[in-house]
Formats: sequence, C-alpha cells, structure tokens
Amino acid sequence: MLALVVFLSACGATGEVSANSTGIWDRYIVWNFARAIKALSFGNAGIGIILFTLIVRIILMPLMHFQTKSMRKTQELQPKIKALQAQYSAKDMETQQKLKEETQKLYAEHNVNPYAGCLPLLVQMPILMALWQAIQRVPELSQGHFLWLNLGEKDPYLILPILAAIFTFASTYLSSMSQVESNASLKIMNFAMPLMILMMGLGLASGLSLYWVVSNAFQVVQTLLINNPFKIRKEREEALRQEKARERALERAMNPKKKKRKK
Repeated sequence: MLALVVFLSACGATGEVSANSTGIWDRYIVWNFARAIKALSFGNAGIGIILFTLIVRIILMPLMHFQTKSMRKTQELQPKIKALQAQYSAKDMETQQKLKEETQKLYAEHNVNPYAGCLPLLVQMPILMALWQAIQRVPELSQGHFLWLNLGEKDPYLILPILAAIFTFASTYLSSMSQVESNASLKIMNFAMPLMILMMGLGLASGLSLYWVVSNAFQVVQTLLINNPFKIRKEREEALRQEKARERALERAMNPKKKKRKK
C-alpha cells in the first residue's frame, strides 16, 4: 500500500497547488485538504499536519475495523484451506476445479469474502494520496516550521525517519502476531517495510515524514484497540483448551469400562 501511494504520487503532478489551480484533483481535492490542514494549524503547519492526520485516521477507523474483521476470518480458515489443498493436490484440471468449488463452499459456509479485506484500501488510497500531495505541493505546508524541523527539508537529525520505521515495525509485528500460522514472507515483510520507510524517510521532506510518524503511531494504537494480538492469542488458547476438554470428555463417555479399570 505504501509503495503504491509513493508510486502514484511520484507519477502525478508535482507543481504548486493553490486556489487558482485547475482540475478536479488539484483544485477541489488537494487544495481543500491543504485548507483543512491550515485551518487546524493554529499558526504552525506541523500541528495542522498532526491534527489532520489523526482526524483522517479516526474517520477511516470503521473501514479499518471492517478490514481487520474480514482478514481475521480469512486467517482462521487457513488450516481448513490447507487441508483442502492437501486433499486435492493433483494438478489436473478436474481436481483443481473441485478444489476451487470446495474452497468457495468453505468461504460461503463461514460467511467469508476473501476479497472484502481489500475493499477499504480502495477507499483509503485517494485520501492518502490527496493528503500526501497537499503536504508536498502547497508552499504554506511544505515550507513551514515545526520544532527543529523545516517541513520542506529533510530532518537533519533523522529522528522522524527512525521513529517512522520503529512504528511501522511495531504495527506490522503486532499484526503478524494475530496470524494463525506464520510464514517466511510475513517475517520478511516485518523487517522489509520498516527498512523501506527508513530509507524513504532519509530523502523525504520532514513534513511528509511527520505525516508517516503520526499515521504509523496511530496504526499501532488502532491495532491494540481493535485487533489486539495478545487478546486474540488468549482467545485461541482458550478455545483450544475447551476443544481438548470436550474431546477428553467424549473419549471418557465412549470408553466407560476403560475409565473404571483405571480406577
């Protein structure tokens, strides 16, 4: 998602945006985002960036909650999906068609849409791109000052890039903790994403780095609130304990004589 935002932003217009700009994107979206940030600045563009980023993330929370629930349901089905893949492991067309049908049936039985988790991203993309470009292309925002920062220049002490990388790692790591099964690609992503954020931050204007620090820090808090991996792990352990208890009770009920001999 981050890579796509950066790519699309880089491919888009880079000229200055003002009240005299033309075009729906520049005049009515990017410019109004910039106006909102300036209205929240209270004389300091850095404060405006922080407050506006928080407001945007709060507005997007219902979508993120929906996405998280959908992804969690999909994750919970992974062991059953792998069992189906093992059962229908042959590569002939008939077997693969049967695997597809059984997988779709499994999703339908558990009311899971594997693509639903991607839909909120489509809504977020224009918002994130507009916010990114407002910070980058409006002089009052790109040339402002906040604490030790000149928002239009790189952080001279590299504090923001490092913080952004730390919060990104915390977010991806917490999210991976809630996975039913870990995998190598996920572990690589836990380190690749923070490293990418750090390398990008070294060359970004500090106004954009400030946005990523606030956004990623909010993501950490949001994950702990609506997708707490510690709570999820505890719930799974409790469900597993109850399942084992039921199996033991069923075994004792089916083998009463064996139980008496033990006594």
